[in-house]
Amino acid sequence: MSSRFPFTANPIGWFMVAYSDELKPAGVMPLHYFGRKLVLFRGQDGVARVLDAHCPHLGAHLGHGGCVIENNITCPFHGWRFDGSGSCVGIPYAKKIPPAAMLRRWPVSEKNGMIFVHHAPDESYAPTWEVPALAEHESQAWTGYARRRWRVRTNVHEIVENAFDVAHFCFVHGAIRLPESKVTMNGPLFQVNSHTAFDTPAGVMEGDIDIDTYGFGLFTARYRGLIEGLIIASLTPIDDEFVDVRFTFTVKRVPDEAATAFVAQQFMEDACHQLEQDIAVWEHKRFLARPLLCEGDGPIGLFRKWARQFYPVSTLRARAI
Repeated sequence: MSSRFPFTANPIGWFMVAYSDELKPAGVMPLHYFGRKLVLFRGQDGVARVLDAHCPHLGAHLGHGGCVIENNITCPFHGWRFDGSGSCVGIPYAKKIPPAAMLRRWPVSEKNGMIFVHHAPDESYAPTWEVPALAEHESQAWTGYARRRWRVRTNVHEIVENAFDVAHFCFVHGAIRLPESKVTMNGPLFQVNSHTAFDTPAGVMEGDIDIDTYGFGLFTARYRGLIEGLIIASLTPIDDEFVDVRFTFTVKRVPDEAATAFVAQQFMEDACHQLEQDIAVWEHKRFLARPLLCEGDGPIGLFRKWARQFYPVSTLRARAI
């Protein structure tokens, strides 16, 4: 637990660890998330799997030099083979496999061209919801993904809470009035539907923003105004200090291809600029467990009540949120 925050950096939920096209058939990738070393590999059946990275034999990292045989990953040091459940299924030079030859298996979901891992304190916490399938993915009416990535010194809680701090849109991002918002909560899903207006070089632009938040690892922001655009925001804790932030962009095509490309580029640049404005605040702010809120701040209190479901009680300091 970081000294900056009164809760764990690693809440329960689904978190993106790679794009699907980054992991080829029989591919192996070392990962460092949740303060742990992990290995991601794709079997010959096309299924992505994640295990703890270090072989229980003598500690070699399976993500550095390990290879995939059928649907198993092989240790580069002594050839021990592990299946997707984490069980050792073969030792080339031994007839008997030690009963403790096991690696932790991490639940994986591959949707929307992305690979997600379910994080929990231990394997007794089974996933209680699924990563949503997004209608825009692979739709011919929408552009292919554009991608940006940042390494941010903060906590996933701060980033997600920021989306519900409506007042900051005026003072950080140039909104000309407080967004009008409607809030809906349903289990792991927190939704905010807003109407807002921004002062741009082309004049005042009004539009609707629908934010769907699925735990702390994923939220989508759909914009409807002069254009229709979607941001898929993926937030994955690296360790107690840093978060891997990925923004994935797509816009609805317009009849003119050049105009579509221009709109898509402007949409991405504006969103990235706004995120970087936020980063400058997040990396230096102090988290207040009992902030002094006032009228117009937005549903921050509701958000914090909703957020408690993703923190095991043992990981929260007294009166943390």
